[in-house]
Amino acid sequence: MTKTRRESFTVHGENLLNKLKELIKEGNIRKITIFDKGGKEVMSFPLTGGVMGAVFAPVLAAVGALAALIGECTITVEREV
Repeated sequence: MTKTRRESFTVHGENLLNKLKELIKEGNIRKITIFDKGGKEVMSFPLTGGVMGAVFAPVLAAVGALAALIGECTITVEREV
């Protein structure tokens, strides 16, 4: 059984995409959830082994569009321990 732990990061919209790319490069993330300033879930997506490149490009495009619309947000990541 794989254990996970959660971490949260608060970022401003313009830094959202860069922070996600940084987190994805770390490679031990199982799921990313983005919440708006009010705590409402805006977007959630799982990251499984090998999900990168062209498969992940549409998600990054959607996050880029989202970043333009929201101000401060919270990213919650589930990491494998």
